[in-house]
Amino acid sequence: MSSVAEYKEILASKFDTNAAAGLDEVFQFDLEGELFHLVVANGAYELLEGEHDDPSVTLQLKSATLKGLLDGSVNGMTAFMMGKVKAIGNMMLATKLTQLFPA
Repeated sequence: MSSVAEYKEILASKFDTNAAAGLDEVFQFDLEGELFHLVVANGAYELLEGEHDDPSVTLQLKSATLKGLLDGSVNGMTAFMMGKVKAIGNMMLATKLTQLFPA
């Protein structure tokens, strides 16, 4: 199973439409070279394979770290401070991810 299919399943069960209200952003994920992006707009989201040409923020991390962030076993700020997550672009936006997809 590709990461994208796996994450579609995880994200679908967690999405908080209230947290997405008013957002129009693109979160790009680089999981050790595997790229996919999350487009959040109008209280909805779409997860797409590949690279986005103008993401709001790009997060570089390992798949295990992303899963931990989504299931609540990894604290985002701690992971960032320890270098397990690198954010390129709007770093404050990266903190919204756990609001959009609460553990």
